[in-house]
Amino acid sequence: MCGIAGFFGNKDISKKIIDRTINLMRNRGPDASNFKKFNFKNNQVLLVHSRLSIIDLDKRSDQPFIDNGVCLIFNGEIYNYIELRDHLIKKGHKFKTNSDTEVILKSYLQYGEDCVKYFEGMWAFAIWDDNLKKLFMSRDRFGEKPLYFYKNNEGIFFSSETKFIKSLSEDTFYANKEKLNKLFVSGYRSINHDNSSFIERIHSVEPSTNLSISSRGEFKKYSYWKINSKIDTTLKLEDIINESRLKLIQSMKLRLRSDVPIAFCLSGGIDSSSLASIAVKELNQKIITFSIIDSDERYNEKKNIDIITKDLNCENHAILLNNKNNLDSLIKLINYHDAPISTVSYFVHSFLSDLISKKKHKVAISGSAADEIFTGYYDHYLLHLNDNINHKKYTKILKDWETFVKPKLRNPSLKNTKYYSDNPEVSDSSNFVHGRMVYENLIDKEIKIEKLKNFSKNYMKNKMMNELFHETVPIFLNQDDLNSMHRSIENRSPYLDTDLVNFLYSVPNFFLINEGFNKYILRESMKGILHEDIRKDREKKGFNASMHSLFNFKDKDFINFIMEDNYVFNLVPKNFIEKILKKDVFNNDENKIIFNALNIKIFTEQQNLN
Repeated sequence: MCGIAGFFGNKDISKKIIDRTINLMRNRGPDASNFKKFNFKNNQVLLVHSRLSIIDLDKRSDQPFIDNGVCLIFNGEIYNYIELRDHLIKKGHKFKTNSDTEVILKSYLQYGEDCVKYFEGMWAFAIWDDNLKKLFMSRDRFGEKPLYFYKNNEGIFFSSETKFIKSLSEDTFYANKEKLNKLFVSGYRSINHDNSSFIERIHSVEPSTNLSISSRGEFKKYSYWKINSKIDTTLKLEDIINESRLKLIQSMKLRLRSDVPIAFCLSGGIDSSSLASIAVKELNQKIITFSIIDSDERYNEKKNIDIITKDLNCENHAILLNNKNNLDSLIKLINYHDAPISTVSYFVHSFLSDLISKKKHKVAISGSAADEIFTGYYDHYLLHLNDNINHKKYTKILKDWETFVKPKLRNPSLKNTKYYSDNPEVSDSSNFVHGRMVYENLIDKEIKIEKLKNFSKNYMKNKMMNELFHETVPIFLNQDDLNSMHRSIENRSPYLDTDLVNFLYSVPNFFLINEGFNKYILRESMKGILHEDIRKDREKKGFNASMHSLFNFKDKDFINFIMEDNYVFNLVPKNFIEKILKKDVFNNDENKIIFNALNIKIFTEQQNLN
């Protein structure tokens, strides 16, 4: 994993500015750094790189990497680089390293911009082709690795983080008020429906997108991949389970390729526990796991963590959330992110990254995206009921839901089995966010609520694809990346394997939830691999924490900090927040509201916006 930054245009960027930018990039790449300039006509191309060494640790693989008039800077991992390397050798290419970096460059020399179609992995890279005088950039299919860009009258700047663009361009930037409004009003699910960032005028390159700039300055952006969402009605349950198991094991096998130690984030839920169990029981790996334990029983998964670590006979390092003085840590993290932290979970995740770094691990495996491809949210049950309302087994499906799921629900809307059939017009991203508490208290009711994108005519598939590409996964990947890179760690997400995702989105919806179990395909595919107590655990706590485990709400100075000159009071009355703060315990919605209010307060002060 690394940091990249660069520029294409008519500005001569000084060595002083480049050195300052490289210094900002140290976290992303502490092992090596360098830059390369190219000049043609009145233009300059700048490529800047900082390296976190994961594959082929030798300095021969440092970047910018140049071969045959082509220069590459790259952030990410190409997991199938060994197979691609063998294929390219047969095509006549000669290699001087054992790195995936050189595989990308040789693949470009062989296939041009189509090279990305051969990659399985996560990436954001920029290639300057000095032969064609062309800059070519690409971002991976699911957006695991970030890539931002900014255009002004001098040219185009690009980078792994917004602060690198600020440094290189030396322009003045402001916080994106519209995005802040969305975060507070509709929650994190609403903030990725376009490619804007929390910094005005800086945008992200969309996932599965190539971008190129020609010698004449022509700007071209296009998508190179689209998910295969066509339902295969010929699939049988047994075949679906077997195929899912094989594809997930293969994904893990590829993502365990590393020349440095790998850590496993273990929440105690089925997602992370399945990955750890595959590594040990199927791939014969000795692993070390890292966990967060909250004293609040609503979020405490210590029992499950103990079951898994005993079953796998693996070392576990756990953090007990018992420090309520975390305001300074949050302020520092928001400053590094150059944005609010999207969820309480990812503030807690930053503690995990700190511990993994202290234990000298440079790669971490996480269970991101399992919910979105296997059905992991409570509203997926309602979508499943709606989808199968005319099915001959509907009565059984309904009875299973009433027996196993309904008793665990707190949100009234989630208890309404006919929520979607009674409300066919429902199409926004905030159906179950904050229980509509914020919206009901808005000063300006005209604030826009984001609508779902149209991916599929089937509502269940469409909702899941919105989660995968807009509502949840992009936010989680962004936070995974920033938290991990803050501590010079590479994060890997085995559930985001192209073959696995394509296959699961072709599975008929009927099979996704069964016997009152969500993630039924994952559970069945893990039979004999994952401990039975975890495989059959119906409780979804999620990787989360209580605000009261993190901050001292009895501290008047802390309360005053939240309440003084807070940007959110442009959106809701002061007493709305005040009433929540007086409670001894927050429910899930109130937890999110107060966390967002605190985040936005800190971020707007850092950006001089009140």
